Amino acid sequence: MPAQTGRAIVDYLRFGRPRTDSRALFVRHRAPRDEPVGPSLVRNAVRCAYARCGLAHRWTGTHVLRHSAASRLLRGGASLKDIADLLRHRSVNTTTIYVKVDLPRLAAVALPWPGRLT
Repeated sequence: MPAQTGRAIVDYLRFGRPRTDSRALFVRHRAPRDEPVGPSLVRNAVRCAYARCGLAHRWTGTHVLRHSAASRLLRGGASLKDIADLLRHRSVNTTTIYVKVDLPRLAAVALPWPGRLT
C-alpha cells in the first residue's frame, strides 16, 4: 500500500470515522450508522468524482478502482497471488487479466515483430 494511502486511512480512523463497534473499515456517517459502506455509496461517490472532473461521459463503473489498484500493485512488484487474495478472486487465473496492461513487463518478454528490423 502506498504510504500516502496508509496515512489517509489512519487519518480517517483517528479523525473522520464515527465511533462505532463495527469492525468494517469504512462505515456510514448517516443513518443507519454503524453499517458498512455499501457498493451503491461507492458507485455514487465515484460517479460524482467523474462528473466533478468533467468526465461524466467516460463513466464506466467502479471496476476501474479494482483494475487500477491491481495494475499498480503489479507494477510495484506484487505477486499475482497477493493481488488475487486482495481482490478476493477465487483463482489466480482470474487475476491474470491485469497482466495484459503491464506494458513494461510485456515489452520485456515480447518477441520482435516478424520481418521488422530491430
